[in-house]
Amino acid sequence: MRALSLLVSRAPWAVLIVWVLVALLSVPLAARAPAALTADPAGGLEGSEATRALDILRDEFGEKDTNMALLVTRSTPPLSTPEGQARYEAFVDGLEDVPGVTRVISAGSGTVGTQSEDGRMALTVAQIPLEEGATEAVRELRRYARASSTDGLSVRVTGGQAIADDFTEFAEADTKRSEFAALPLIAVMLLVVFGALVATGLPLVVGVLSISVAMAGVYGLTRVMEVSTFAQSVITMLGLGAGIDYALLMVNRFREELRRLGGDSRAAAAQTVLTAGRSVTFSGLTVAIAMAGLIVPPVIFVRSLGIGGVLVVLLTVLASLTALPAMLALLGDRVNSPRVLKIGWSQNAGASAAWTAFARRVTARPWLGVLGSAALLLVLSVPALNMRIGYAGAWALTPGVESRDALADVRTLGAGGLLSQFEVILDLKGQRYTPDDREKFQAVVNDLKALPDVKAVLSPFVTPEDLRQAGDSTGTDALGAMTTLTRRSFSQDRTFLRVTVIPNDALRADAIPEYEARIRAALDRSGYAYLLGGSPIGGQEFSRAITGTLPTVVLTVFAGTFLLLMVAFRSLLIPLKSIVTNALTVGAAAGVVTEIVQNGFLAGPLGIPTDVGVLDSSLPVLLFAVMFGLSMDYEIFLLSRVQEEHLRGTPNDEAVVKAVGHTARIITSAAIIMFIVFSAFMFGRVVASKSIGLGLAVAVLLDATLVRLVMVPAFLKLAGKWNWWLPAWLDRRLPHVTLEH
Repeated sequence: MRALSLLVSRAPWAVLIVWVLVALLSVPLAARAPAALTADPAGGLEGSEATRALDILRDEFGEKDTNMALLVTRSTPPLSTPEGQARYEAFVDGLEDVPGVTRVISAGSGTVGTQSEDGRMALTVAQIPLEEGATEAVRELRRYARASSTDGLSVRVTGGQAIADDFTEFAEADTKRSEFAALPLIAVMLLVVFGALVATGLPLVVGVLSISVAMAGVYGLTRVMEVSTFAQSVITMLGLGAGIDYALLMVNRFREELRRLGGDSRAAAAQTVLTAGRSVTFSGLTVAIAMAGLIVPPVIFVRSLGIGGVLVVLLTVLASLTALPAMLALLGDRVNSPRVLKIGWSQNAGASAAWTAFARRVTARPWLGVLGSAALLLVLSVPALNMRIGYAGAWALTPGVESRDALADVRTLGAGGLLSQFEVILDLKGQRYTPDDREKFQAVVNDLKALPDVKAVLSPFVTPEDLRQAGDSTGTDALGAMTTLTRRSFSQDRTFLRVTVIPNDALRADAIPEYEARIRAALDRSGYAYLLGGSPIGGQEFSRAITGTLPTVVLTVFAGTFLLLMVAFRSLLIPLKSIVTNALTVGAAAGVVTEIVQNGFLAGPLGIPTDVGVLDSSLPVLLFAVMFGLSMDYEIFLLSRVQEEHLRGTPNDEAVVKAVGHTARIITSAAIIMFIVFSAFMFGRVVASKSIGLGLAVAVLLDATLVRLVMVPAFLKLAGKWNWWLPAWLDRRLPHVTLEH
């Protein structure tokens, strides 16, 4: 730390030149990052049952283009008229020439499920690649759909790939829009805090700088692994939130040091690094530890969030300890100009007196503060006990997005189950299928057809009625369809059998487990070894992979945070208290999100669809990691001041009161800014991003008010001398550090 203080005080221009060069090199790479991100719900989930089933379909059945794009057409006049039919047939003919489309299944047969009764709405299926080239094929289909839409024919595209592509596109757009919406509000808030334009601009510079370099790093990461589209949101939230938090602390301390040192800006910058810089370093490390917890789940999709989070936090800390002090050293007293407001909130002595008086009232009734706060947080946490998680699919998008709206039409046509197909692979263990096996195979198919809510089962034993019930999804010619079904049902060496189960309707994530259980029960009775795949299974496996490792993530973060705080504060009780209070905050935020997003309470006024029914699988672990880490900022800001007073010999109760009086203004200022950053994400079109923004906004509101300014001071008062208890043998073995702000 001393080396950094010397660097920024003696060579500030050199420090800034390095950062400018890094930023200039990062911008082109950062601009490419969004397009390289993925919304694949099971991205990087290796060795799963759904992945193995997919591998068998590709390697043993030769299936490559099993992905389906669904095109909903509205025709005026209807298809029952010669004009309407001619226009539709011309559309289908052109569809077959779209790059990436290998087969087109039209609604021309008029079978149930592909065309509405009045002939105005119809469903056309286009087969496209399953993996590589799928996004490009959907892009070409949408381009063709727009070109084909005339006064008499409108075309909308949906399907699993279209939904995933919309998810990625709107997540990127929402992140950008959130940044642009939040920055002006943040600037106004910073202006109120500092009262001067230059000081207002510095935290924004730090945030934008760290975000740009981090996004460039994420682009590099996409060259070697899949990176979630949520990485953008995490980097923006942490880069702006933590960057502004740290800059707020550093600029405040610099202004104090500048006055104390008689205007010597370089000495003031050096002293700022040595004091507030230590708190920033430990705060950043706690956030980094929390985000590193996301690297634990064996899902590349989630690990990318952890890596991106750690990267942006470390860059934010580095920028706060180098670029920011270098700018302060060069600016000197000009950091306070031009003075726009006569008062600066963070410098207002009246606010300090008010917060000191507030702290005295809280510590006068400590049991009320601790028990009342804990009770409220626990009540808010209750809905989280019934949290349902999963991949929400089209329900993860708000109404008005094409793929979601078109899915509603597909369901109206009775073909929603096409988006929730289960692929059953029966493994004959190397034995070739013979006519003697027909009866056993057919019995399995019949058992599956008899299950509730099954629209059709595609197998070699399908009947013309089955084809009509399936929406003729395998072709319009009956003989050709039977040939296709036979070919798709047997592997090339006839050692694997394939059956496709199509539900009555598209399955929401919360309905999949029960449906899956019924299919597995039927297959277990069959005596066959089997694999169950398809998009519903892939989504469920992704959810289980994350939730299954959540306890490990939590314990890892708890252990790392406990050790760090124990070293910082020379205490066993303070780290334990910090973990418990932060966990209560995260639980309360999770409960509020569950009640709103899953259960629909107040969802409408907040712009969240009321039919989502589940929370995105990554939300619990992501909310825990981000909020647990960021709330430690406020914890360290407050406790470092309490420790400072304690080391000066101030009695415990008075140390707590003084600490609140000195830090409450910074904590509330930072919290309002963080609240603005997180709330901005609630106005997008991706429900998962809205949920994360909502959860973090609620958490920071609770943490900076109820927890940090009521519960923690009350607890510190009750604990008294035990706050700083540490066994002598342990004290001798721990490294010694000093935190100041």
